[in-house]
Amino acid sequence: MMQASLVWWLLAGGLVIAELLTGTFYLLMVALGCLAGGAMTLLGFSVAEQLAMAAAVALSALLLLRRSRFAAARGRQALNNPSNNLDLGASLQVAAWQGRRARAFYRGTQWDVELAEGENIASEWYEIKEMRGNLLIVVAKRS
Repeated sequence: MMQASLVWWLLAGGLVIAELLTGTFYLLMVALGCLAGGAMTLLGFSVAEQLAMAAAVALSALLLLRRSRFAAARGRQALNNPSNNLDLGASLQVAAWQGRRARAFYRGTQWDVELAEGENIASEWYEIKEMRGNLLIVVAKRS
């Protein structure tokens, strides 16, 4: 019985170490499932019950993490981080505006473009400030 729980603890420890190398929280949630499986071993449950509990705890923890504000904020930050998105800061030319929206040729195709909040139509050249799906949010390019 102790050997089976040792496998669970070692697996959880390995996942925590792997988590430290990757920088996400997903492996940590799976490690929680392994800890639950180890606890079930100590309580004398069968292997099938241990696996079921480990899977249920890991899946529940993963779903809670995906729905948390932390995961949503991290996803938004990643999209608008120039290190992750090389389009941010790039220049494009907008020939004609229709209100605060336009179509512009960028990277070989037409894109929807929207003027950023507080910006005025100032020139032909604009800089990409943000991306929302296939919509480019732009500001007037400063010389």
